Amino acid sequence: MAEFDQYNRWEVQIRQVQLPHWSELPKFDLYMDQVVAFVNDAIGQLGVEPITPAMINNYVKHQVIIAPVKKKYQTMQLADLLLIGLLKPLFSTETIRHGIDQVTAGDFPKQAYDNFIDVLNSALKNLGQGQPETPAKTLNEKLMQVAADTIVNRIQSEQLLRMIEKPIKPIKKVK
Repeated sequence: MAEFDQYNRWEVQIRQVQLPHWSELPKFDLYMDQVVAFVNDAIGQLGVEPITPAMINNYVKHQVIIAPVKKKYQTMQLADLLLIGLLKPLFSTETIRHGIDQVTAGDFPKQAYDNFIDVLNSALKNLGQGQPETPAKTLNEKLMQVAADTIVNRIQSEQLLRMIEKPIKPIKKVK
């Protein structure tokens, strides 16, 4: 029963997490170490794998994000890196980039980012509450809802697994 209480406390903690909207992202250009610190601070509360400078360099090299200008990253790249950091454990970078491109094709990047953050923040806030979400009206909204639910389900299942994990005895081979 103590494990369940511990899990319930974790759920309450996760419900408090609010990921930053576009207007809350830095308005000035950042160097790599500042980008890493900002992104990891924002998504780290969810237990997501930290992003590293090597990962960011790889995303630039493979054109998943736009290259920095004079080694400085702008708001658009920060937003992309936050989304990639959240979605990378679930989808390939190609799929993530394609999804971002498709969603932003019909909406300005700022509005598309804020819409996704709203959906994700709502899914986090309602974790374990069983409250129905606002139904999607477009395929873009449905894509955002499914992606947000997938992120929440992943962090929830990983937490549950960590909490119930027991040492497993190796199986002896019969000779």
